[in-house]
Amino acid sequence: MSPEFLVTHSGGFHADELLSSVILTRLFPNARIVRSRALEWITAGADRIIYDVGGSYDAAAQIFDHHQRGAPLRDDGQPFSSFGLIWKHYGLDYLAALDIPYVDVAAIHASFDGSFVLPIDLMDNGALSPTGPLAGLTLPALLETLKPAFDETDPEADDRSFHAALAIARSFVEARIARSAAKLRAESLVHQAIVAAGDSRILELPMGMPFRPAILKAKAERLLFVVHPRDKDWCLTGIRRFDEGFELRADLPAAWAGLTNGDLEAASGVSGASFCHNGRFIAAARTREAALALAEIAVEEALAIGLKSDANVAEA
Repeated sequence: MSPEFLVTHSGGFHADELLSSVILTRLFPNARIVRSRALEWITAGADRIIYDVGGSYDAAAQIFDHHQRGAPLRDDGQPFSSFGLIWKHYGLDYLAALDIPYVDVAAIHASFDGSFVLPIDLMDNGALSPTGPLAGLTLPALLETLKPAFDETDPEADDRSFHAALAIARSFVEARIARSAAKLRAESLVHQAIVAAGDSRILELPMGMPFRPAILKAKAERLLFVVHPRDKDWCLTGIRRFDEGFELRADLPAAWAGLTNGDLEAASGVSGASFCHNGRFIAAARTREAALALAEIAVEEALAIGLKSDANVAEA
């Protein structure tokens, strides 16, 4: 039986019940959100789901609060907020409602829980307190800037602001889920390209897409550069060595740095070469053939530098 009401607390809102509302309103679009602390609303009933209020956690009774003594904890002892509880019980159905392929649902559910839901849970419970200049730019902080001013006298202001913030929260959740689904689609395409590349140091992709996770998963250590079309041009990019920072497995040749068009053609000897970033992590060409030619030269130089370095180490 679908609920008629989605009940959360009135007054100032926070990220956890907003994000819970994103999940529940997708699953139960005909249910009405009721923001109240009145006993008749926050008492469990067959016609409602209650979250972030009510003083208990009882999934069978469809009540999901986390403020009470003995509040629910994750298996690792970290606290839930209402968002974590709603995601635990309704997240899989939510992903299905977004038409996420069944084969990807479990992976995206776990990934989203760890990277998006858990930080909200921790911040809501005071177990995580961002500091520094970006502290006020976290998603919870930004959503709370949409609350009415302290001296707002309109009795409808809280609810109006809640629903305005809900629309924004929805856009972040849906975009994050869509991005995760896209990464999994990309992983499949990159894996196919890795197989097709064989022993080559160059990976050619049919379009721009996230490629590093699939390369790491495939343990394709041999790959140094990626080539793919972009609009009317072709890109040549390096592969980052580590998750953090910008160190590459191999840089583009130093002689190309910062050059464009004719200057780059002259320096590289490749007709159609059009751009090389001064940081030597990306270059562009007007044709696939030119991009692949640049890639081959870059590979040869990178290997030569590597062999020279190995020889110096051996001599030492």
